[in-house]
Amino acid sequence: MLLSVDHVTRYIYDRPVRGVVQSHRLSPSVFDGQAVRDWTVEVSDGIAGGMFRDGAGDRVQGWTVKGPVREIEVRVTGTVETVDLAGVLRGHRETVPAEVYLCETAATRADAALATLADAAREADGPLAMAHRLSALVSEAIAYRPGTTTARTTAAEALAQGQGVCQDQAQALIACARHVGMPARYVSGYLFASDGDAPEAAHAWAELWVAGLGWVGFDAANRCCPDDRYIRLGSGFDAVDAAPIRGTARGNGQERLDVAVAVRQVQQ
Repeated sequence: MLLSVDHVTRYIYDRPVRGVVQSHRLSPSVFDGQAVRDWTVEVSDGIAGGMFRDGAGDRVQGWTVKGPVREIEVRVTGTVETVDLAGVLRGHRETVPAEVYLCETAATRADAALATLADAAREADGPLAMAHRLSALVSEAIAYRPGTTTARTTAAEALAQGQGVCQDQAQALIACARHVGMPARYVSGYLFASDGDAPEAAHAWAELWVAGLGWVGFDAANRCCPDDRYIRLGSGFDAVDAAPIRGTARGNGQERLDVAVAVRQVQQ
């Protein structure tokens, strides 16, 4: 499938700030499931800094915007050709061992309720079946309800209220997987939504390490494994760690964030 992306993020400050420094994970991952046709990241009045590929295989690009500045626009446009690999992250080069992703974070810490949920999958026949069972349990326990959580909601809090968005479902799945000894990580990217899908074009899911297969993606929000509708950007221990844009502003201005994302299928 050929997918085009138009992703605009605007940072608006109520008073000018002295400058902004950002770190971007906005380049599509390099693996057998996707190939970039063209891809551009632009930052208004931005100066590109150093770029490196981290141990997880993600391209990280630094940007600086000199102040005074009241508004910054980050625009991502491009076209990616995708292939359905049934969720398997094949051909992805990284140096970090999978066991690193057994480490929990504040957002993915398994409380008693998450541990109980995860334990229900222990009798599955093999690691792949266990991973599918964990994803199904999270889908059943946390209903997709936009606007019911915030960026700071933890996996335990989302499970307690029984609803959330893809970020909450991914973090809950990660917490459950780590509880049963299965390395898991958070993945950010894009989704070309079809009828019945969670309609977030900027999307998130989890990857679980399955013995014999490697990293396999599971999207609890849509009850499936990522296929050719998905574009993978990067990964991390949780939503904050895998955020496509991270940064800091020098000054006392209050920040407002506006995001617009469109993912479309291009006729070949």
